Amino acid sequence: MRLNDDLSKPVIIHAGRMDWVRSPAAGVERRMLFRIGGEVARATSIVRYAPGSAFPRHVHGGGEEILVLEGVFQDEHGDYPAGCYFRNPPGTSHVPASKPGCTIFVRLWQFREGDAAQVVRQPEADASAVLFDDGHEAVRLRAWEAGAAVDVDNPRGLEFLVLSGGLTTGGESLEPQSWGRLPAGTGPKGVAGPAGARLWIRDAPLLHPDILPMP
Repeated sequence: MRLNDDLSKPVIIHAGRMDWVRSPAAGVERRMLFRIGGEVARATSIVRYAPGSAFPRHVHGGGEEILVLEGVFQDEHGDYPAGCYFRNPPGTSHVPASKPGCTIFVRLWQFREGDAAQVVRQPEADASAVLFDDGHEAVRLRAWEAGAAVDVDNPRGLEFLVLSGGLTTGGESLEPQSWGRLPAGTGPKGVAGPAGARLWIRDAPLLHPDILPMP
């Protein structure tokens, strides 16, 4: 499968309006945003776990990045409530599950060679925060008050997800679960909505030049 794989073109998807697609695991559904491959794929998705569902143990051959959007995500290492961010580097493994149910934002097989950092963060709710920055890639949460100008520099490539509130940019209204990917030099500019705006933002090449090869 190839979905939104032309990195030279800006793309914005209102994922909250998409239908859920069943995964191979019972009770686990996806909204696919970017994908190159089958079940083993470079992929960006929003994934929903029904209460009591689980996914079989898997090894993160190309790394895994997760932001918990709702509920509590769980594995054998711990419980991760909404707001938790973590990076599972290549070679790690786990059995993901959720007794109460959860929704997560997931990026798979998008780590570069040499990125072995294990990261678990739980920033304060509604705050701006640096989640990860190794000089090659910067991942942040940013918040704007209602009516504030939103202007994000984009020297390398930018990916974002609206977490709460909303904004208007380029004549388009973005809402929670609106996801965007922009080539370098085309950063989002707009105005935060009446409830403000909070975004997850990744500043890095859209795919690292030294990205780990797929099997």
